[in-house]
Amino acid sequence: MFAVRNVLGIIAQMPNCCASHLLVTHLSLCHGLQSPKRHSPYSTVDTERYSSLVKSAMSRVSSQTPLTILEEDDHIYGPVLKSPPPTTLTRGEVRTPKVLHPFLHPQEITEEEAETGGPPARIHLNRGQGRSAIPSVTRILQQTMSTEQMFYLERWKRRMVQELGEEGFKEYSQNLFKQGKTFHSVLEETLTSGVKWTDRDPFEMSQYPPEVCGYMKSVSHVLDDVREVHAIESTVQHNTLNYLGIVDCVARYRGVLCVIDWKTSEKPKPFLSNTYDNPIQVAAYAGALNTDANYKYQVENGLIVVAYKDGSPAHAHQLNFELMLDYWKTWLLRLEDYFEKRSAQASNNFPEKR
Repeated sequence: MFAVRNVLGIIAQMPNCCASHLLVTHLSLCHGLQSPKRHSPYSTVDTERYSSLVKSAMSRVSSQTPLTILEEDDHIYGPVLKSPPPTTLTRGEVRTPKVLHPFLHPQEITEEEAETGGPPARIHLNRGQGRSAIPSVTRILQQTMSTEQMFYLERWKRRMVQELGEEGFKEYSQNLFKQGKTFHSVLEETLTSGVKWTDRDPFEMSQYPPEVCGYMKSVSHVLDDVREVHAIESTVQHNTLNYLGIVDCVARYRGVLCVIDWKTSEKPKPFLSNTYDNPIQVAAYAGALNTDANYKYQVENGLIVVAYKDGSPAHAHQLNFELMLDYWKTWLLRLEDYFEKRSAQASNNFPEKR
């Protein structure tokens, strides 16, 4: 403090210009002595890497790509991938079917004109009657999956095998198949008997596996809105496009005639987009049914019901006529891809003789 007073006294006796300069210099020195410069803990941060991290965390779109996912999986599970992932997964150009086959056939008897009485149709698949060479809807969809779909399906299988082992994953898949088959059988009984699942004898219900009981509890609220069952587990065939399938159910849901597909899932699927190729499958079944002479009506709508084994309410995804037409066009493209692929394979197996 004494030193400050001495300096101020000297400044008072000096010219204004010199006094101002001396005062600023002195105050700067004092500030430097009183407040030594602190070392910032952020000075050693890799700003470029930190910036990328912030952008990744704040972005709504995942920064991961199939390659980064693969690297992460390799680090956790080890290099077990059977085939390399795609380098890029981009949406291709918009395609349209080469031939836009009709979804509906007005020349057929309309649903309102058809008789709705009698038991539901149940046309069994008989491969011995010239159908052995006709591909199913399921097979066509499996063999025409996109590169992206194949990558994530293979990744899921890989992780399951890593967790359960080869034999464990095989047993897991077999159990899922058995549960699904039993679930469909119980659904058939419920729809044909007219007795609600919730009204069944408790002892009878206890004879089923707990997972199946959970699935039935899950779909019980959907079944309350199902009426006038036209077909159950019945084969449909499109003679012009040369494919067939087995439709789970054709019935009225909330007054609208639909092709109904029952699905099971261990994960919630609250949105239609979560059902992957299922809407295409439903559209393919409906398109075949609309040309099949065994069915004297037309179906314009679809319904996908996803059941959960814990009994939580199933998600029911309705497909109106506009959506069915969109998925029908997608189905026609997948059908084209399948037959082109099969034709190419046949050419490779039987090369032309020169």
